[in-house]
Amino acid sequence: MAYQSKDLSVLAYANGFTLWHYTTADTADAVDTGGYFNAASTMLRVGDIVVANVDTAAAMKAGLFLVSANTGGVVDVNDLTQIGGADTR
Repeated sequence: MAYQSKDLSVLAYANGFTLWHYTTADTADAVDTGGYFNAASTMLRVGDIVVANVDTAAAMKAGLFLVSANTGGVVDVNDLTQIGGADTR
């Protein structure tokens, strides 16, 4: 798949920072690929955080992506910082 604008939404905005939510069937590795969010480059700023549900068609994961670069319309996010781990109980 690829970035879908309908799946990106604002959760909160304050002091030039935006907290986003994004959901996708794509894996975290696919979302972390440089340029995945290029179509949203006019909205995403360096330092913004994207709360994400990824790999929703398989073994869904949730986590945080930090927008680490946005230059000339090219957006990069850091690797997913996963929330939660294995459910052992």
